[in-house]
Amino acid sequence: MDSDYLNKSNIFPLNQHRAADQMESWDQEIKKPNPIQSYLLMLIALLLFIFSIDMLTVSMRNLNSSVSEELFSATQNPFISLFIGLLMTALIQSSSTVTASIVAVVASGSISLQQAVPMVMGANIGTTLTSTLVSFSFIMKKKEFKRALSAGILHDVFNIFTVLLLLPLELYFQILSKSAVFLAGFFTSNEPSSNSYITNTVFTRPLTEWVNDAIGIPFLTTLVAVFLVFAAIKLLATSVYKTFVQDSFRDINKIVFKKTGMALIYGIFFTAAVQSSTVTTSLIVPLVANRKVSLKKVFPFIIGANIGTTITAAIAAVYKSEAAIALAIVHFLFNTIGAIVILSIPPLRVLPVRLALYMGKKSVKTRFLGFAYILLTFFIIPFLLIYFSTN
Repeated sequence: MDSDYLNKSNIFPLNQHRAADQMESWDQEIKKPNPIQSYLLMLIALLLFIFSIDMLTVSMRNLNSSVSEELFSATQNPFISLFIGLLMTALIQSSSTVTASIVAVVASGSISLQQAVPMVMGANIGTTLTSTLVSFSFIMKKKEFKRALSAGILHDVFNIFTVLLLLPLELYFQILSKSAVFLAGFFTSNEPSSNSYITNTVFTRPLTEWVNDAIGIPFLTTLVAVFLVFAAIKLLATSVYKTFVQDSFRDINKIVFKKTGMALIYGIFFTAAVQSSTVTTSLIVPLVANRKVSLKKVFPFIIGANIGTTITAAIAAVYKSEAAIALAIVHFLFNTIGAIVILSIPPLRVLPVRLALYMGKKSVKTRFLGFAYILLTFFIIPFLLIYFSTN
């Protein structure tokens, strides 16, 4: 009797575990995307992205409304340009869409490279809003909320520091734009051109021209193009994430955060794959909140994510025009130089982490402070500065 009982008690849990494992394997088989479908989806998304960027370039070239002229003329003020980029990104929550659109606008000749550089910097700050908002999902848990908000704000602090470092150098010495123009020369023809905005057209141009003629209204075409850019990036990010990144992120804590260099490289890789630093940095917030990894160790990953997100601007510069390629290089240089300077100087490397921890600690005591920080940094201050600077 006892032996039968022992056998049953041993067998049933074993069978249950086997059944659970089998169910899990079935679930994984069901949820695992079809590789052919995934690659086809990525190809469609990439073609849509190229088409939408070309469409935006053509529509911006044809847009001669007074509103657009005022907006473009306003970007001659670098601080207005900075806050326009910040506000636009905060509103639509996609720096990839904003930077790709800026590349298209520059390629159309509507604004100069120098006007666009501060706008790209602003987009880098605006994109950090998502990770900060993710931290508010822990607002009902005091300790977790403090760590989560610190993780969300850390991305903000790094980008603000980088802007404070490089914007003055760009304004007085054009260190980014001149370097980018020099490097862009290696990717374009050596023929002299005073305004090399549209030197080549992409293969989608016949379809682009047909759609523009069919819609007939440049402003409406611009809105449709922006929507298509956003949709293409989302579609491309989703397909790449499901195909290459999803399984890799399951064991992220065991590999990624052991060394600073490894965290930086993984941050670049994952963000380049999904074309969205907001996705990868938002994945970090719950890890920090639940003590899976420390804030200090995720900092290099966040910096790497900033570099990886520049791939979108690089893809957008498909025209082989000097201005478009130069702006894509500016985006890369901005994030890379900021990473090198801040990581290589110990006091600077520690300061963003300490400021983020301080903000997290204060926001727990007065939780309204977190909301006030978001509203002021991403919406109220940029809007007021744009408004008073244009009036």
